[in-house]
Amino acid sequence: MKLSDFKYNLPKTAIAKHPVSPRDKSKLMVLNRATGEIEQHTFADVVDFMEKGDVVVVNKTKVMQARLFGKKERTNAKIEVFVLRELNKEENIWDVIVDPARKVRIGNRIYFNDKLWCEVIDNTTSRGRTVRFNEDAGDIFKAIEKIGHTPLPPYIKRDAVANDKDNYQTIFAEVDGSVAAPTAALHFSSTLARKVEKKGIKIVPVILHIGLGTFRPVEVEDLTKHKMDSEFFEVPEETAKVINKALQEKKNVYVVGTSTCRALESSVTAEGFAKSNFGWTDKFIFPPYDFKITKKLITNFHQPESTLMMLAAAFAGYDFIVKAYKKALKDGYRFLSYGDAMLII
Repeated sequence: MKLSDFKYNLPKTAIAKHPVSPRDKSKLMVLNRATGEIEQHTFADVVDFMEKGDVVVVNKTKVMQARLFGKKERTNAKIEVFVLRELNKEENIWDVIVDPARKVRIGNRIYFNDKLWCEVIDNTTSRGRTVRFNEDAGDIFKAIEKIGHTPLPPYIKRDAVANDKDNYQTIFAEVDGSVAAPTAALHFSSTLARKVEKKGIKIVPVILHIGLGTFRPVEVEDLTKHKMDSEFFEVPEETAKVINKALQEKKNVYVVGTSTCRALESSVTAEGFAKSNFGWTDKFIFPPYDFKITKKLITNFHQPESTLMMLAAAFAGYDFIVKAYKKALKDGYRFLSYGDAMLII
């Protein structure tokens, strides 16, 4: 398939700027691959499609308050530092993006408050820098949490507000490391999660720390030549056991989100079962693709020509996804991170 196959017109008015409240009251479009039917539900209805013994897999990554605003030493020039990932815990070394980049050079120090500052130790890209935070700052994740701002996606054209700190975080978030939310799981409320578990369905976690690559446009028409950014993932041993038991018993594995799907499909045994594993993955899933673990997929409505839309098309079938997106636009569904959801069964 080609990049242009995934092009469609997404009006700005269809992009959700705020989530619905409560979060499980968003719309849910259900795509039935066996019958070709499309139904409209409320997300809370998702539990009605699940049966006792099924498994729901979620990404327990936590979005960092990644946007830091500081001042350059001596000049007091205002600098934004967008933290991407921790490179060395012992030495407090991080990969970041700075803006305006022209003002930030190796050796510069950027002060955020009287307790936290960083020194630029290397250039990585035009805007990328490697920095070392001060030793006496303590836990950098906690320091960032206190003073940072929510990294809303670039297509949400507004500044982050206080509510975004909770709204742009899933109820499953535990492990710091992402700069974007695993948005399919944003629709789950604590009440809905309890209802799922009460029905005899296990909710189990994986980790995939989502980087800025999730928003990066594909720049090659030939999809086989596209290279994904590497992201850290982990499939815990207990999660693999629960999934494999469900697969052996012919139960369904509901995968919540494209990041969860990529983590699972990055760690599969020769027999087609989930494998406990951790490391880095640059797995790119686009049509055609033979899914091994994912039996049902919960996802959002994604940007045109995005790798996320391509994964959904690989699972649902290209023609079916195109039909569903056209219907969603016609019927007033809300798109992207704060938008509505899709269940592909």
